[in-house]
Amino acid sequence: MSKDSCDGCGRTVTVSGGIANLWSFGTDAGTVGTAMTLELEDGTSHLLCYPCIEAVPDHPTAEDIERLEQVDDETSRLSAL
Repeated sequence: MSKDSCDGCGRTVTVSGGIANLWSFGTDAGTVGTAMTLELEDGTSHLLCYPCIEAVPDHPTAEDIERLEQVDDETSRLSAL
């Protein structure tokens, strides 16, 4: 697993996949990582932690990603405009 930071709030995140998960035999079902890369309708892609994914609207834009902020270890929110 590699470590990176969330494009929304800056949390340190881990990304599943690659050689680190080669021998898991499906026991983790892809749930080991703490982030996913989302490709938005505007053509941009962003690595987001799960709290940020929960905070964005159904059809997010790059501006929504820029507005994300960390509230605590388990919560993110969109900041006011």
